[in-house]
This record gives sequence, C-alpha cells and structure tokens, in this order.
Amino acid sequence: MQQALNEQLAVNLKGRDFLALADYKPEEVRYLIDLAIELKNKQKAGEIYHPLQGKTLGMIFEKSSTRTRVSFEVGMYQLGGHALFLSGNDLQIGRGETIWDTAQVLSRYLDGIMIRTFAHRTVIELARGATIPVINGLTDASHPCQALADYQTVLEHKGRLEGLKVAYIGDGNNMVHSLLMGAAKLGMHMSVATPEGYEPDEEIIRSTKDIASETGSRIHICYDPKEAIADADIVYTDVWASMGFEAEQKDREIAFANYQVNEELAKYAKKDFLFMHCLPAHRGEEVSEGIIDGKHSIIFDQAENRLHAQKAIMAAIM
Repeated sequence: MQQALNEQLAVNLKGRDFLALADYKPEEVRYLIDLAIELKNKQKAGEIYHPLQGKTLGMIFEKSSTRTRVSFEVGMYQLGGHALFLSGNDLQIGRGETIWDTAQVLSRYLDGIMIRTFAHRTVIELARGATIPVINGLTDASHPCQALADYQTVLEHKGRLEGLKVAYIGDGNNMVHSLLMGAAKLGMHMSVATPEGYEPDEEIIRSTKDIASETGSRIHICYDPKEAIADADIVYTDVWASMGFEAEQKDREIAFANYQVNEELAKYAKKDFLFMHCLPAHRGEEVSEGIIDGKHSIIFDQAENRLHAQKAIMAAIM
C-alpha cells in the first residue's frame, strides 16, 4: 500500500516547481523528507545513484550564500548532473531583460533552475515564464529548502514528527514562515514568540492555522519567550537582522534584547530538547555560546541535511 502511494507521489512530483511548502500536500512533504533520508543513506554507504545524469541545474544568486551554493552544487554532482553558477551580474536581468524572457531562454538550455533572491514575486514570475522546474533557494518571504532539511533532521534525531512541539524565538521572518507551514503540514505543534511589530505574516498565520485544523497541529503566536518555549521538544532561533535588513541591526538589538535563547530560557523547554539554527549565527546575540555549542545543539546536522533534502527535491521534480 505504502509502496503504491510512494510510486504515485513520485509521478505527481515530476516537473513541479518547488516554491513554497504551501504548494505541497502533507503526504508530499513527508515523501520528500523520507526520500532525503534514503538518498543520504545511499551516499553514506558509497552507493552510486545518478538519476540526473546528463542534466544541468542553473543556480541564480542575487543573494550570497555558503550553504545554498555548496549544497546544490555538490548535490547535483552526487546525482550525476551538473550545476551552473549564475550571479545576478552574469545575467541580462541586471541590464533590464524581463524575468519572463530570461526564464524562457534558460528553459532552452537547462533542466532546472534554482534561484536565491530578495522578492518572492521574482521567483513566482520566473516559474511562470519557465518550462522547467524552478526551486526557491530563499526569498524574503520563505525558505522551504531549509525547513525541509530541518524537519528531516528532527525526524532523524527524534524518530517521529507528529505531536512534537517546535518553539521559535525571534524575528517572524522567512524562516519562521516556512517552519510554520512545515509544522502544520506534518502534524507538529509550533509556538512563535516575537517582539511586537516583528510577527510572522498574518496571511501565513491564517493559512497555517487552517491546515493545522486538518492535520492535528497547533499553531500559537505570542510575545513571551517563556510561554512559547514551555515544554518544547525543539528550540529554534535565527539572526535578529536577516540579509537585507542589516540597516535595522541597532534597532533590532534593542527590540530583541529579551529574546536571546540562553541557558535560563532553555530551562522551560523539555530536558531533552534539541536546539536548531539555520546559520549563520551571531553568538552572544540571538543565542548564547553555551546553547549553540552545547549538547542540545544539532546545527551542523541541519547544515549537512541541506545537501540531502535538496537532492530529494531535485531528484523528485527534475
């Protein structure tokens, strides 16, 4: 029964874009996580697996990155394909060519496109113009590849996802949007604590709560870190000023002063909680050194799983 379902899911995913977790059914999100673990096991065992042999992924970077570029490039290599790095300066978009025209041209050369950019509408317009799959490597609105890798990491450490509680402390940014959507789809509970004025997008909150009502998940938004972190299985944070918001750093340091994840706050979580951070991290700001470098931290497992989660996405849709 499960094998037949997986075969049908594999068929359904071919040729799809991967722009946001909202576009994927709960069973499709879980399928990708399970596929990521399967591909990780193959790689660790030294098994050669080249489903994308002869295929090329174009990687458009309008935002710089360490993990995104390396993991996609290595991932394509491990799947038998080739990755091509394209900075914003390399493309005619920077000289006024429309996104539609760029998408049409790249579709004649490539088998897939990954883009890491600022405005989410850029990814949507690129996908509309492309005739090949488009992957969202990050926008100001969402970071679905990271969230998929994160929940893969939780599953590996906890053995399950359903019913676990994620507490997110900090800025209601693109990362929390994707984590909320993933939690709702996977039947997990999630509490978010932010300062006033830094809450997640209202539409994201509404849509995730609607999904949660169907999957048994619980979504809670508040302003008190202690309230959010109470009895949490997973404690997550991110930088206070994400890329593109550096000019607000000083104001945000004031607003987020009481939102550091440290040893005192962590006492309210479960004793066996896991600490997560999508990196890069600013030790001494959003998280203390004792937490991020302590026994509860699994940040480098998260970073590694970007490779395997993205391999699952590429193998499934390309």
